[in-house]
Amino acid sequence: MKDLGNYRKSYEKSELLETNIPEDPINLFNRWFHEVEDFGGVDEVNAMTVSTLGLDGFPKSRVVLLKKFNEEGFIFYTNYNSEKGKAILENPNICLSFFWHSMERQVIIKGIAEKTSDIISDNYFASRPKGSQLGALVSAQSEVIPNREYLEENLNQLEKEYEEKEVPRPDFWGGFLVKPIEVEFWQGRPNRLHDRIRYKLSKNYYWKIDRLSP
Repeated sequence: MKDLGNYRKSYEKSELLETNIPEDPINLFNRWFHEVEDFGGVDEVNAMTVSTLGLDGFPKSRVVLLKKFNEEGFIFYTNYNSEKGKAILENPNICLSFFWHSMERQVIIKGIAEKTSDIISDNYFASRPKGSQLGALVSAQSEVIPNREYLEENLNQLEKEYEEKEVPRPDFWGGFLVKPIEVEFWQGRPNRLHDRIRYKLSKNYYWKIDRLSP
């Protein structure tokens, strides 16, 4: 067994103070997102972990790509018939998290997911490269398949079928909009005294801001 007890790092790159934050979390997320993007050191700044409660009763997390965010919430796309999609449709209370190591920052979002409109899903699907569109058609996501060749053969058939025509969005594929009810911003600080600022949506639909002990 490998002992990881001596793996330590001092976090000293920034700070998160109540005197320099907006009244709502989306504006702060937007600021952090672009600061991380400009700072560099992260291959995909929009990569996030989506955690759901599965149909088997176990939580499960996986990394997906955030494709849009605004005052309504956070949008990503998936196969609705996948393990992830089925879990969200059964229990829409999910968690999103970002870890941006280059700036020693983490964001944790609790929210309620709902399907995006057909037009939003259609527009995004149409913007994807044709290979990605065909991949969505080929993959019965999360289902057991016999081998890799099974996928490649099906892809080859679809490439011929849609060689000279547009690929329609399948009705089992589309977006989820996650409407946040709680957003926590974590900034690494020296001596493990990290800054943790939590925005929590009140019954009156304003954001209550609290500092949490690290």
